[in-house]
Amino acid sequence: QVQVAEFGGGLVQTGESLNLSCIASASGFDDYVMGWFRQAPGKEREGVACISWSGSYTYYTGGVKGRFTISRDNAENMLYLQMKSLKTEDTAMYYCAAGPSNGAECELESRQYNVWGQGAHVTVSS
Repeated sequence: QVQVAEFGGGLVQTGESLNLSCIASASGFDDYVMGWFRQAPGKEREGVACISWSGSYTYYTGGVKGRFTISRDNAENMLYLQMKSLKTEDTAMYYCAAGPSNGAECELESRQYNVWGQGAHVTVSS
């Protein structure tokens, strides 16, 4: 089973950009849909973006659409999240997640993901 680990979090100011990366440890990365989730202090975990196994389908939660871009490189077992125009409400622990692919699309239902990283903290200050 694949294992994943995030890196690239940090502290930025409002309006700035930050990129997160996630590396998968095992082969068969392209058997998985991949997603980014986040959890802010005192709030429930929410889905941010997901990408199909091929990368041809992506889905974003409304609050990040147009500001965040999810992508993957199956040859390198890598998942990315480009975040632009960051807002203070984007402050959270961001998690990379993998789940078995069962079609050409993806969903942001956390129960469909069975592999989770340890998280990367993103802080956006005003």
